Amino acid sequence: MSTTNLTLNNGVELPSIGFGVYQSAPEETAAAVAEALRVGYRHIDTAAAYGNEREVGQAIAASGVPRDEIFVETKVWISDYGFDETLHAFDKSARKLGLEQLDLLILHQPLPTDWEKTIGAYRALERLSADGKVRAIGVSNFMPDHLDRLLDATDIVPALNQIELHPYFQQKDVQEADARNGILDQAWSPIGGITFYREGDGGSTLEDATIRAIADAHGKSPAQVMLRWHVQEGRSVIPKSVKPHRIAENFDIFGFELTPDEVAQIDALDKGVRRGPEPESLTLEAYGMPIPEA
Repeated sequence: MSTTNLTLNNGVELPSIGFGVYQSAPEETAAAVAEALRVGYRHIDTAAAYGNEREVGQAIAASGVPRDEIFVETKVWISDYGFDETLHAFDKSARKLGLEQLDLLILHQPLPTDWEKTIGAYRALERLSADGKVRAIGVSNFMPDHLDRLLDATDIVPALNQIELHPYFQQKDVQEADARNGILDQAWSPIGGITFYREGDGGSTLEDATIRAIADAHGKSPAQVMLRWHVQEGRSVIPKSVKPHRIAENFDIFGFELTPDEVAQIDALDKGVRRGPEPESLTLEAYGMPIPEA
């Protein structure tokens, strides 16, 4: 099995499918990342707030895969926003990962209630980029107005915006804003897994009749169809699992192609219902937490 690469706005390439470790317990993370690298993933996505950067780094070090073949992405949590604080956040993440240079470092959320800290944090990313400590910088969960305000106050256009994006929540306004500015969309919860974690009327994408019919037509799983949909529309995807058979299944999406009609059918499934936190609502009081030094 092989993957395809996408090119960021600064010329850096990343594999279109990455392996995520959100909500992976530290004791499960190293084995899951090791299995993902064995299967063929070469893009790993973690975050300071996940509490498992150290285990990601251990798996990378033990894998035998050359460092320059693995694209490593992590995120700065809002508790570490501000210029000096974010420079230190890089040091913490790099130390836990056991890496001198990160391929991509992004802000995990906007912090509308303290926008100056958000701008300070992004300016720190710009400094890290200039110093060669990170190869690309970006954001996560930034809405169009957040992007506009960020672009007005900083110099480097984010390479990527990681957002909740699956057939039931497509955030087309954010996709359009990203496209206008040359920012790559990266989908977290790309198969709608977050619909299992929160109560509501969203249902399960894995049981959706349209997606299941398309999956049956190709002899693939609903998850594979959704990941293929993202990749065909030019997005980066970050599926997550700790189960070896799911890790392999999620990577096996390059041997078939959806028809334009099938893509359009999935495009039409958008319910417009967010399952993750509302980006505008994040505050340090509600979501702040200390990120350990080690």
